[in-house]
Amino acid sequence: MKTLDEYLREAEVAHGHLCAGQVLGVRLAMLGLRRLEISDPRGADRKRLVTFVEIDRCATDAVSLVTGCRLGKRALKFRDWGKVAATFVDVSTGRAVRIAARESSKALAKTLHPEIPDKNQQQMLAYREMAEEDLFDCQPVKVTLPPEEFPGYKAERVACEVCGEGINFRREVRRDGKILCRGCAGERYYEPLPSSDGGGKV
Repeated sequence: MKTLDEYLREAEVAHGHLCAGQVLGVRLAMLGLRRLEISDPRGADRKRLVTFVEIDRCATDAVSLVTGCRLGKRALKFRDWGKVAATFVDVSTGRAVRIAARESSKALAKTLHPEIPDKNQQQMLAYREMAEEDLFDCQPVKVTLPPEEFPGYKAERVACEVCGEGINFRREVRRDGKILCRGCAGERYYEPLPSSDGGGKV
């Protein structure tokens, strides 16, 4: 692994700026990798790791950068729980660890650097200095990954019988003898609007 400063320089470039969330995410990921004894996550160990992140904020970009796990590689899994937390899974051993930022770390950052009026600057410096046990709760966990969750999984692609769109990785819903995509099964995050030509497509 690289040093904290090296990762922070990379994170600033990749994310577009450096902030307290980036510092937290880098340290969180470095701790997770050390707990699993994964030393080269973007190189020799890249196929060993699957990471679950629980928030779509700055820390997640930092976790992805340190671990090398990406959505497009199917090694980064997003669970929208609104928590600065991540679970690191070593698929070669089955070991997993969940690390969550302690809520008390914000107040501690304030006491460490009361001379800094800007909250983000205060936290950025404090999060670099604080002991891991003051920043994070760390818990060994068990994560059951079905075959379709693994990077490189190959399976038959099916089509939704309502909209006709293709569905990968066993994400279809089977209801009343029909194959449906999740949108047509009612899990839609969007509402289709009619197009100007009346055809229903943009």
